[in-house]
Amino acid sequence: MIPPRLRPLGLLLGLALPLLAAPLEAQTKKVSQAPDVPTPRVIAYRWMSLEKWREFHQGDLDRAKAGPIDVLFLGDSITDAWDKAGLKVWNEAFEPLKAANFGIGGDTTQNVLWRITEGGALQGVHPKVVVLMIGTNNIGLHQHTPDAVARGVTAVVKTLRQTLPDTRILLLGIFPRGETPGDRYRQAVAAANERLAKIGAGDRHVRYLRIWDEFLRPDGTMSKDVMPDFLHPSEAGYRLWTQAMMPTLREMLGE
Repeated sequence: MIPPRLRPLGLLLGLALPLLAAPLEAQTKKVSQAPDVPTPRVIAYRWMSLEKWREFHQGDLDRAKAGPIDVLFLGDSITDAWDKAGLKVWNEAFEPLKAANFGIGGDTTQNVLWRITEGGALQGVHPKVVVLMIGTNNIGLHQHTPDAVARGVTAVVKTLRQTLPDTRILLLGIFPRGETPGDRYRQAVAAANERLAKIGAGDRHVRYLRIWDEFLRPDGTMSKDVMPDFLHPSEAGYRLWTQAMMPTLREMLGE
């Protein structure tokens, strides 16, 4: 069995990413954080160094070479954690579908754009379906507006369509975040989703799916049983995600 992703154990001293090897100060000066401009990770977080981000990206390149991929998940930490909190559900539901996980924690639309263009993450892969969810970090880390998030996601979808013309794209609305309906991030995500729903309209290769109420109580509040930090799903949250998405995914796979 091929795991959801392959993560190299050593440091990627030979990885040919010259921009990423530059000093952080120099990178920050050179690199745009516009949501629709391909941009590698240039900000180190306490929970992920730039070196670790490069390792994760290399792991995706290695996974692309390891075997056929029919379903490719692309996104940020919510996608990345399929091989953590969601691993049991992944093995049950998606491993049989020849799925691969190309999520990296902390990523934004511009980071994903870089990975699938200059970073070469799509080279040699021909998935039947790409499951894409990205944008919550644009809001949470960069304070991008809903319109800016939509521009970034549109750029990702356009790039996927150009690079993988025969692949179908299941574009997921960004999941709710924050404990209550009045949470400012929750409201920003909801506004962004209104715009994401229009992406790919008229393109039979693109399908939008909003998974929202499934994570919430009837009064709109969120339980820690579903998302312990009101952002990242627990195993129960990944199971809810799977149940809500699987009928659409199977339809797109032609099953």
